[in-house]
Amino acid sequence: MGQKMKESIDKRIEIEAATFRRLKSHLAKNTHVQNIDLMELAGFCRNCLARWYQEEAKERDLTLTTDEARELFYGMPHNEWKVKYQI
Repeated sequence: MGQKMKESIDKRIEIEAATFRRLKSHLAKNTHVQNIDLMELAGFCRNCLARWYQEEAKERDLTLTTDEARELFYGMPHNEWKVKYQI
């Protein structure tokens, strides 16, 4: 693979990672957006993202518990988020 192509792939991965971090941050800050609303409108929610993250980690031989994965998308422990924000 040529250097130009590798740089292009590296940039794409960098941009995708930054976009993903923004999505995580956005969902953590917008606690008024309920998971059921996300599911109805987009077909996925914070729990789906956490599960996908956990599955991808496992594919790379990394161990991540469900609670650890969910905390990444809730910005706090899942049970704490439910008490504070779930309607």
